[in-house]
Amino acid sequence: MITRIVKLHFREDKIDEFLAFFEGIKWKVAKQEDCFGMKLMQDKNCPEIVFTYSLWKDEKALNSYRDSELFGQHVWPTIKPWFKEKAEAWTVSEYFDGFVRMEN
Repeated sequence: MITRIVKLHFREDKIDEFLAFFEGIKWKVAKQEDCFGMKLMQDKNCPEIVFTYSLWKDEKALNSYRDSELFGQHVWPTIKPWFKEKAEAWTVSEYFDGFVRMEN
């Protein structure tokens, strides 16, 4: 499994438009084949910065989404013009998960 973290920095006048757009696509993205879920997080000090955090079976699954009609013809062309800065993305594998505690 891999985790994809993407930082999106929107122009101040476009963040509300992005959030409204996201409401209409969030489940379409989260329910992609071999996607195990997605979160959107917003920076508390700079609300025009958001992060997506998604879990994928493998890079092939992530690339299938990135090559999909949903992403290539709908999501990316819509949001890219709203950016203040170039998007940043990281594909990482999990090293430690301290969120789930096992009881002895």
